Amino acid sequence: MAVFHGSKVKIFALSSNKKLAKDIADYMGIPLSISEVTRFADGEININIPETVRGHKVFVIQSTNSPVNEHIMELLIMIDALKRASAREINVVIPYYGYSRQDRKAKARQPISAKLIADLLQVSGATRVICMDLHAAQIQGFFDIPIDNFRSLPIIARYMKQKNLSDLVVVSPDHGGVARARTLADALSTPIAIIDKTRPEPNVAEVMNIIGQVKGKNCILFDDMIDTAGSMAAASKALKEAGAKEVYACCTHPLFSGDAIKKLQEAPIKEVVCTDTIELSEDKHFPKLVQLSIAELIGQGIINIIDDQALSSLFQ
Repeated sequence: MAVFHGSKVKIFALSSNKKLAKDIADYMGIPLSISEVTRFADGEININIPETVRGHKVFVIQSTNSPVNEHIMELLIMIDALKRASAREINVVIPYYGYSRQDRKAKARQPISAKLIADLLQVSGATRVICMDLHAAQIQGFFDIPIDNFRSLPIIARYMKQKNLSDLVVVSPDHGGVARARTLADALSTPIAIIDKTRPEPNVAEVMNIIGQVKGKNCILFDDMIDTAGSMAAASKALKEAGAKEVYACCTHPLFSGDAIKKLQEAPIKEVVCTDTIELSEDKHFPKLVQLSIAELIGQGIINIIDDQALSSLFQ
């Protein structure tokens, strides 16, 4: 049993991001607790917790990236197990929140899947949710329990400042990401530019034109996630054609679906900077990739939550 700042605390890692969970536990100076995840012959998930959690403040680390549905079910079953084992608090740390792009009805007869996931987490027994850079901020309103949405901005801004690049401009890959790009631009004291594009079909981006001055500039493309990398690849090509000096692609969540790695390697991008909200397999590491750790940020956030301290200073 780990007693941390006067509270009984346990941190569990599920299948999606064990390294991050271990790094968080190491930062806090407590051991990572054990949970056993197995499968029945028909694929059903079974979870066994071989140590007591009664009366504990429990933190479960699980990103819900691919395989999304497997990771979500694993998390829900873990929450249920903890609830039935009389955990005092069940704090669910979801660095990448799957289904976050389905946050509204864009067309008739569409679901709002991000709300459904929020409902499932609460019904299962979660008492708090901790996320990182939700795709849509309004997802916070889908919960009736506390939710803390951490930002990778300070981590990415610190890294880019250390490069001491001149003639910087932060570029939003679309109109929807302008507010996000502006926060990074403000942190770096740089102007912003916008890629104006149309999307003829899902996961296919067509660049139209660039709003803003990028000629002779070091451009930082900034988005919350890179999925198939179509937007980033097309945007980087457009920036280079417009006279950009170098292009850096930055994101919080490196989904890297399909042939994303190939697109990023072939695109005129100097570096792809992301965080470790998603644990990448060896085949998804490539020379341009720089992965920054969020372990200290999340670890300090957990400490503040345990101590009933404010989190606002961690968002700066």
